[in-house]
Amino acid sequence: MGRSEMDTAIVRKMTQADLEAVMEVEHSSFTVPWTKETFVNEMEINRYAHYFVIEKDQNVVGYCGLWVIIDEAHITNIAILPEYRGKEYGSFLLEHVIQYARDMGAIQISLEVRVSNMAAQRMYRRFGMVPGGVRKNYYTDDGEDALVMWVKL
Repeated sequence: MGRSEMDTAIVRKMTQADLEAVMEVEHSSFTVPWTKETFVNEMEINRYAHYFVIEKDQNVVGYCGLWVIIDEAHITNIAILPEYRGKEYGSFLLEHVIQYARDMGAIQISLEVRVSNMAAQRMYRRFGMVPGGVRKNYYTDDGEDALVMWVKL
């Protein structure tokens, strides 16, 4: 995909009107998906949470959640519909979210990723993220470890 196709993609704050589309992304991406209620709680109750969607041709093709607590940011989740993966949508979304975290005063950002998810790890490394540790048996579906990755902003 060329950059011109990405020029028509937009990143914006997630709203409750996006939840059906976000749930489609969630269910196609994770073996233990979050519930719609979890997303509502994140958007309505968690004052540290900021959620974004990426749209292509007015269709939500992915989303990302971010917590900003004082000067630290943490990506709670990031997912792209399978048919849009490997086409720079994830990078475009992550770039926006990292800039948002900087604008909010964050000086570092972290996330967890499956140790087996090499494609995601490669993308995170392109943003300067490096491994900072392992969370043993982090994923409840299969007990897989999570690699903690982070970068100073």
